[in-house]
Amino acid sequence: MAEARDQALALSLADRAAAQARALPPLLVEAERIAATVILGEHGRRRAGPGEAFWQYRPYSFGDSTQRIDWHKSARSDRVYIRENEWEAANTLWVWASPSVSMEFRSHLSGVSKRERAQLMALALASLAIRAQERVSALGSPYAPDHARAQLVKIAGWFLKSEGGTLPAFSRMPRFSSAVMLGDFFERIDDIAKALTPIAAAGIKGHLVQVVDPAEETLPYAGRVEFHEMAGPLKFLSSKAETLRGAYAGKLEAHRGALRDLCRRIGWSFLIHRTDESPTRLLLNLHALISGEAAR
Repeated sequence: MAEARDQALALSLADRAAAQARALPPLLVEAERIAATVILGEHGRRRAGPGEAFWQYRPYSFGDSTQRIDWHKSARSDRVYIRENEWEAANTLWVWASPSVSMEFRSHLSGVSKRERAQLMALALASLAIRAQERVSALGSPYAPDHARAQLVKIAGWFLKSEGGTLPAFSRMPRFSSAVMLGDFFERIDDIAKALTPIAAAGIKGHLVQVVDPAEETLPYAGRVEFHEMAGPLKFLSSKAETLRGAYAGKLEAHRGALRDLCRRIGWSFLIHRTDESPTRLLLNLHALISGEAAR
């Protein structure tokens, strides 16, 4: 009875997974297309060294520590085998795309929402990393870092759920990790600092990407306009929206200045990306930054 129930649950799960996978290809195909424009250099992975993930067995040789002998494997053979873990010195990449309601915004000046662009860039980066045999995962997801291509489907599925807080939450990450955070980061600077500082303090090299709609930079509105808060009940009616541009630009620049200062203090990079700009250019910039870390 229990076995039949387990089989039914497994089949149901497989059906749901297949249905979800059918919904993912457009996002994954676009991410793969963008990733293909970047030639990823070799990082020297897939060899033995200090790390946590199992890589391979090899025969014991003179000079090997007896503590590294895998007695279970050796007992099934006439030889003594050493268990080797995979070298982690290259990189483990963590990606995060903000699930905030504000990321749904898309003005008439852009063809995609901020959420779509953030998720696309996170998946494209993950694709590049997996092609180089780097381990990747989505920050906040239940998935352990992996370099299998199936990991992309898992990450994409996690993004589609849009779960988690509006700011990244600290979790245990292995050494030699990099993190790329994509969002609009319009939250209070104190809240952003509270979220990012523990991650940086754990030795994680990070890159903060503020993804914005062009209308959020230029405020291209005139005349009588009512502005609505996307994540709340606040409203503001302006009789001449064009008169707000100067003060708005000053507020935006002040907020970005605070973001830059925060990233400088914790040793992270800070980039700005508009959704009407080429995603390939951003991917190239991020790839150069992450590759530079791995080379040091």
